[in-house]
Amino acid sequence: MDKASFGAPGSKSFCQRELPNIAKCSILFMHVISKKAIVSFWRVHPAARSPLESWYRVVSKSRFENFSDIRQAFGSADYVAPYTIFDIGGNNFRVITVIHYNRQKLFIREVLTHAEYDRWSKEYGS
Repeated sequence: MDKASFGAPGSKSFCQRELPNIAKCSILFMHVISKKAIVSFWRVHPAARSPLESWYRVVSKSRFENFSDIRQAFGSADYVAPYTIFDIGGNNFRVITVIHYNRQKLFIREVLTHAEYDRWSKEYGS
């Protein structure tokens, strides 16, 4: 099924149209675990709040089947096994994640400044 079949984020049209006999239905969007990590980061780095909120809003209201889908939404995202790395706020911040596409789960492993990411990447080999 293509993404267009899902309708707008949060739409119940797919459920109503395709699964009318199921009492409860929800389209499985990406579950971000955990927002607490980005909130903690922006409390220390207030300039990160707006771009991180925007990133969170897009990710949590989307369904990604694979890394190619991520790249369509976030052109600067990189994959360094097993991590998907998001460049946030114009190269100022990084969100390091592990994504389980089959379960629509995105686990935040690190939220870093650019300088912190440079140190992290030396250790983890990106």
